[in-house]
Amino acid sequence: MGYTALYRKFRPLTFSEMVGQEHITRTLKNQIMADRVGHAYLFNGGRGTGKTSAAKILARAINCLNPKDGEPCNECEICKGAISGSLTDIVEMDAASNNSVEDIRSIREEVNFLPTKAKYRVYIIDEVHMLSTGAFNALLKTLEEPPEHVKFILATTEPQKLPATILSRCQRFDFKRISNEDIIKRLKIVCKESDIEISEGALNIIAVLSEGAMRDALSILERCVQDGENKIDEDKIKDLVGIPKITFVHDITRAIIEYNIDDALESVNKVLDEGKDVTNLIWEIIKYIKDILVYKACNKIELYSEDEKAKIEELSKQVTKERLVNLVYELSEIENNLKWSTQKTIMFQAGIIKLCNKLADNSGSLEERVDKIEKYLKSGKLVANNATQTYASQSTAPQSVVVNPVNKTTEPISKINNAKTQKPKMNFSSNKVEEFWPQIVDNLKQNGKIVLYTNLINSKATQINDMIVGIEFPGGLSSFGKTILEKQENIRELTNLVSMASGKPMQIKYISGSSNENQVKLTKEQNLENFANQSDIPFNIID
Repeated sequence: MGYTALYRKFRPLTFSEMVGQEHITRTLKNQIMADRVGHAYLFNGGRGTGKTSAAKILARAINCLNPKDGEPCNECEICKGAISGSLTDIVEMDAASNNSVEDIRSIREEVNFLPTKAKYRVYIIDEVHMLSTGAFNALLKTLEEPPEHVKFILATTEPQKLPATILSRCQRFDFKRISNEDIIKRLKIVCKESDIEISEGALNIIAVLSEGAMRDALSILERCVQDGENKIDEDKIKDLVGIPKITFVHDITRAIIEYNIDDALESVNKVLDEGKDVTNLIWEIIKYIKDILVYKACNKIELYSEDEKAKIEELSKQVTKERLVNLVYELSEIENNLKWSTQKTIMFQAGIIKLCNKLADNSGSLEERVDKIEKYLKSGKLVANNATQTYASQSTAPQSVVVNPVNKTTEPISKINNAKTQKPKMNFSSNKVEEFWPQIVDNLKQNGKIVLYTNLINSKATQINDMIVGIEFPGGLSSFGKTILEKQENIRELTNLVSMASGKPMQIKYISGSSNENQVKLTKEQNLENFANQSDIPFNIID
């Protein structure tokens, strides 16, 4: 007998042997024992999670001559014929290569004939999302009202590609990713029966690399014993898969965090000189940074030795969560760019240099910086004309000053802050939204809502109906304005003001006019700067 791959040799033969899908196997066994098996099933889930195995087991179980607790016996004539593939009543079809209308029409013709030996004729259609539109249409009627002796089991990794008419005719079961713990348990059984000696660290690495797919885990395990040695450790797996050692990954990550270009490039060159793949290296760095972020967030981390955990803890103290998140995005972008580049090494090294450049670090998001500016504006920390320090003539303590935009005189910040604490009263002279809207916008300015005010300067308000007021933007709504205006606190603020002015509860709706395609979209800082220039307020923001 020829060689059989591990994932085929150790394919589950009963529901109890399946790993990580107990929520599905329990339901299927109960249906079989209660004789309430449906006419059509849809098994959905990622690769290697047990969809086809479950379909084969279900097909045998409903036809088994001696079922026990909803499980096939795998000893009777029907079960043995199904396992060997000689039973013609269980038909397996790959929709990836048999996706035409003719293929489905042949099924429609066959379903009219009774099974030859088994109780049911079972059709297992794998990768069913690959069927053509015509094939789906041909399958519809048969799938909705099949003969009593026919069962359909459809399997797919992409259920969103299936027509709703197909989905509504099937009992759907979602197969989840298998946990690392369950994969390790199954690998231990396989290694024991195959006389493979493997370390705990190696089992952990295989489980992580498989990404929840049992078939992938068995394929990696099989690759590690192809050299004839049935002894596997962490270094053997990393060498075969092309994963750089954790020491190099740590050194590169540390250099990036410390903005040390020389050390980063030196460590990168060492890894590349060993022949490691650039894509694998980026993947390992991203995963390592992610683990640092997780440790910094909840002090929990797995799959690392005590020495490695100590290094991760040390790095977590040197960097903020925001920068870690930014590094993950930046490295992912580098990885995407490498796919289209013929000079992967050069592109990767250039990307590492950029990450180590402190001046180019954009870990603070634009929205965070504008929020910070808004807080400064509200606090009154505005200094006139680059003045470093100005003292009030009648005070012994130094005070910051701000330019009065009307008469160009300077006033102590404390005086302005005292004036701001007394918010102007809102006395509306009319209940018409078109008339009181300018007053609302003006009140926002007086109450210190500067960023919100700047985005509503040229807006108009119209009453759409008895419950909704529309806020129009004739020149169009920029992406910056949309970000600011759609903040929940700003929506609440405007809704309350409009409701107060109208004398009854109202809702607001933003209406964006047609904007010029060539209009320059201002950044948040530019909007704020333009407002200051228009108001003739020279200022610097101080921290």
